[in-house]
Amino acid sequence: MKFMNFAGALAVSLIAMTAAHADGMVGISMPTKSSARWIDDGNNMVKQFQDAGYETDLQYAEDDIPNQLSQIENMVTKGVDVLVIAAIDGTTLSNALANAAASGVRIVAYDRLIRDSGDVDYYATFDNFKVGVQQATSLVDGLKERFGDGPYNVELFGGSPDDNNAYFFYNGAMSVLQPLIDDGTIVVQSGQMGMDKVGTLRWDPATAQARMDNILSASYTDKDVHGVLSPYDGLSIGILSSLKGIGYGSGDMTLPVVTGQDAEIQSVKSILADEQYSTIFKDTRELARVTVNMVDAMLDGGEPEVNDTETYDNGVKVIPSYLLEPLPVDKSNVEEVLIGSGYYTADQID
Repeated sequence: MKFMNFAGALAVSLIAMTAAHADGMVGISMPTKSSARWIDDGNNMVKQFQDAGYETDLQYAEDDIPNQLSQIENMVTKGVDVLVIAAIDGTTLSNALANAAASGVRIVAYDRLIRDSGDVDYYATFDNFKVGVQQATSLVDGLKERFGDGPYNVELFGGSPDDNNAYFFYNGAMSVLQPLIDDGTIVVQSGQMGMDKVGTLRWDPATAQARMDNILSASYTDKDVHGVLSPYDGLSIGILSSLKGIGYGSGDMTLPVVTGQDAEIQSVKSILADEQYSTIFKDTRELARVTVNMVDAMLDGGEPEVNDTETYDNGVKVIPSYLLEPLPVDKSNVEEVLIGSGYYTADQID
């Protein structure tokens, strides 16, 4: 199985890096602990950086922009050599990063692109457009499986408008869905399309649930909804709560196809229970590995490995990036992808 060699390869690479650095300090700025995904990111990075011989300072800003700015400034004052930042709002960090760069601190944008700054050195992320393509493809597959040939009533949800990734997810999904909307195979009964209408600030599940409530009461009193494009598992849980609240999933009301992202445990359990249809798995261990390698190369005076030098223009410059492959997960491959890779144990998702 292709996932099984991860631990051995990682151990070898980290042993090699430990000899190279015994005194570097890395500041890790994460957006929030409200998502299990960010807790995993932080834990994986701390472990891998420490295994590689670095000191770490991990901080969570709890989706408070001034808090994240203050934490970053404090890390610079403490003397970090590198900042690894998953920004809450990718447009608010320019001054803080300019001050960090003036102090000789190198900067890696982690998962979310930091915009409007010429001081970002590298970007480690997943292929975010592909995430959206995979979500929409899974949605269409599920619609065919549950509801036959269509037409299908589908509603669209987007991520937080201050997160650059949200636009890549949405645009990737619409590259699949827009032709089906244009030919009438998919109908958006609410008429709500475009990130200005479907975005969900701070990826908040309660906001998504309230919006789904409003859509159902305004557009589905005499129609059934067949599918919902959801870009994140937390939103998916809120959307499903709204749908189940008016009877979907019971009696003769078939539960709509609902997508997701991040393979959070609650959503994996929901998939196994035939509620949420699918998610997108992004292996945070791999993202941490790529980030450690980037930092190691920079502090050695070398050039980190990248595989994209065109896609991510942050408004000041194109940021050299390493894009990892996301993996779609549904009930058919949960065991292979999530348990087989060692990301979860069977007990965690039972």
